[in-house]
Amino acid sequence: MKKFVFATNNAHKLQEVEAIVGEKIEILSLKDIGCQADIPETADTLEGNALQKARFIYETYHRDCFADDTGLEVEALNGAPGVYSARYAGDAHNSEANMRKLLQDLEGIENRKARFRTVFALILNGKEHLFEGIVNGQIIKTRRGTAGFGYDPIFVPDGYTQTFAEMGDALKNKISHRAVGAQKLCKFLNTL
Repeated sequence: MKKFVFATNNAHKLQEVEAIVGEKIEILSLKDIGCQADIPETADTLEGNALQKARFIYETYHRDCFADDTGLEVEALNGAPGVYSARYAGDAHNSEANMRKLLQDLEGIENRKARFRTVFALILNGKEHLFEGIVNGQIIKTRRGTAGFGYDPIFVPDGYTQTFAEMGDALKNKISHRAVGAQKLCKFLNTL
């Protein structure tokens, strides 16, 4: 079984990706390799941040690895919060504050179209590969559901009536932006 380090400190993301890839690949956490560094995310694109994190692990630990960056892109806000989704309301990475700010910014706006976009950067034998996952949907006006994390309670994917926070992990992990990106990554690894 192939082993890869997933360059994230986000326990929710780690669990979600492990559930998505199942037994196709073995995922090592940063803790598993003894990495306690605060890996920089200073790029102004999702692709840039994902590559920055993966390069840090590859250059420091010389391990095949992947990293992701995810953004919520709201049409009426010209793609914001985008790459700044986790710190939209400030550097604290506070999901409640981020949702509150987004709902305030959309007050009185009819166009609620949004999409989650994830970019995975894989470094395998020193070569870089990018995989993108997108799910389109709507931002609703009030929170619904308690599962998931981030903006999940206010995002309803197209074709569904439940928010990501209401639908539970089994369904979300089949249709989410992260699922689409991770499936593309797995499909690529299966061709090796």
